[in-house]
Amino acid sequence: MKEVIVAKSAGFCFGVQRAVDTVYNQCGGKNVFTYGPIIHNEEVVKDLENKGVHVINSADEINDDSTVIIRSHGVSKDVYDSLHEKNVNIVDATCPFVLKIHKIVKEESANGSQIVIIGNENHPEVEGIMGWSLSDTYVIDTSEKAQNLVLDSQRRVCIVSQTTFNYNKFQLLVEIISKKGYDILVLNTICNATQERQVEARQIASQVDVMIVIGGRNSSNTQKLYEICRRECKHTYYIQTLEDFKPEITGTVRSVGITAGASTPNQIIEEVHTNVRIKF
Repeated sequence: MKEVIVAKSAGFCFGVQRAVDTVYNQCGGKNVFTYGPIIHNEEVVKDLENKGVHVINSADEINDDSTVIIRSHGVSKDVYDSLHEKNVNIVDATCPFVLKIHKIVKEESANGSQIVIIGNENHPEVEGIMGWSLSDTYVIDTSEKAQNLVLDSQRRVCIVSQTTFNYNKFQLLVEIISKKGYDILVLNTICNATQERQVEARQIASQVDVMIVIGGRNSSNTQKLYEICRRECKHTYYIQTLEDFKPEITGTVRSVGITAGASTPNQIIEEVHTNVRIKF
C-alpha cells in the first residue's frame, strides 16, 4: 500500500474534549453521574463506568448528595429545573456552541418567533434545544419535511441548526423554506469544527481506494461523515474500533483514508492508523 491519509480534523473537537476532561476531573468523587452519556462513544462511557461514573436519564435516579455532569449535547430547561429541585451539585459540560443555540432559541421564542430546528428530532442535542423554546417549534431534517412545513405567515421564523448537521443539506433545507415567503432569520449554528471535518473527509475520500470512518454508532456527526465519504468512495467502512474493520475489497489497495467523529478518542484513531496495513 502506498499511503495512509489521516484527516487533521479527526477526533475530539473542543466541546467534546472539554466535556470529557470535566468528567475525568470528577472521577474518584462520591456519587458522580452524567446526565445521559457524556459523549456518543461507547468506549469512553465504558471507561468512565469502570471509574465509578454512572449514566442517568432522570433526576429521579439520584439522591441529594450527588454530582451530576450535564453532557456535551446539553439538556432542556426542565431537566435543569428538576436537578435544582433535587439539590445536587451540577457541573455543566454542555458544549459552548450548543449553549449559544439555547440562548438564541430562548430569546427569539420569547419575542414571539416561531422556531425551526434543522436536525434530527430524536438526537439529545435537538431535544435539549427544543426544551428552551417558549413558542411553536418545528424540527426538520429532510426536503419533504421542509416542503410540507406550514407556518404562521404573520410571525417571524427563526431557523437554527443542530451543531453537527450536514452543512450542504442545511443550505438546501433553508433554501426550500426561504421560497415560502416567510419573514425568516437564518442562523447557521453548525460549528466550524463540523464543517471543516466534513469538507476534509469529502476531499480525502475522493482520492483514496478505501475510506475508514471511526466513531460511535450513535454519533450523529460520525454518521454524517460516513454518508459524505460513501458518496465519494464506494469502499467506505464505518467502525468503532480496529476490531470492527473487516474489509471485503479485493485487488490492489494503494491508498486508505481515515477520519473520525468528534467523540472518537485519539488512541483509537492511532491504533487504526498503525495497524491498517495488516488488514490488506
